[in-house]
Amino acid sequence: MEGTGDIGLWLAVALVAWLYSSVGHAGASGYIAVMTLAGFAPDRIKPIALLLNILVASIASVQFYRAGHFSWKLFWPVAILAAPMAFAGGYLSLPLAWFKVLLGSVLAGSALWLLYPMKSEENVQEPAIYKAILAGAGLGLLSGLTGTGGGIYLTPLLLFMGWAKTKTASAVSALFIWINSVSGLAGLLSSGRPMPQDWYFLAVAVVLGGSLGATLGSFRLPVRSARILLSIVMFIAAAKLLVP
Repeated sequence: MEGTGDIGLWLAVALVAWLYSSVGHAGASGYIAVMTLAGFAPDRIKPIALLLNILVASIASVQFYRAGHFSWKLFWPVAILAAPMAFAGGYLSLPLAWFKVLLGSVLAGSALWLLYPMKSEENVQEPAIYKAILAGAGLGLLSGLTGTGGGIYLTPLLLFMGWAKTKTASAVSALFIWINSVSGLAGLLSSGRPMPQDWYFLAVAVVLGGSLGATLGSFRLPVRSARILLSIVMFIAAAKLLVP
């Protein structure tokens, strides 16, 4: 079963959009997990996830920018090569077995990220430009290959390396996700692969969920238990892809 007209599926993607947009993300890894569990074919998952990502990242980018958290000085080095690399990743079509392994690994890594408590705001310093450029290029390629925006890894990278505070990392990641998702989808469509036509209900669901989450995104996400439940769903989806 892989139809998009199921109300349970709508609610699931709306919840994912709400949770992720609250921290400046668009939710692609969560949508991928939900669609995988719903039985979607891998060739449908990637374009739909990218499209939903674009919608939610647009909302999150505007809200975090309006809240004054965005840093152009931090954004441009990580973004400058990310977009062309995301286009290349979107254009490429991996063998199904490889795609499942890569996608399953991304889901498992994303699930671990959701469980990690990011609290440190100390010792923030600007990264060396070449390090930021290389990091952005790698994440851009990964985002295009898997149908994610790369923010699920950019945010923890910025925090772990001490390159940004939490709110700034969220704001930078939101626009980073938008650019990568647009480039990845453009690359996918330019390769001749069609866009699935039954994504409209899912789009409405993520816009509603993302609008709520992004509006509340200037505050720390209070629903730790919901993040744990979401990470469990993503682990299950990863296992479904990785275990024969």
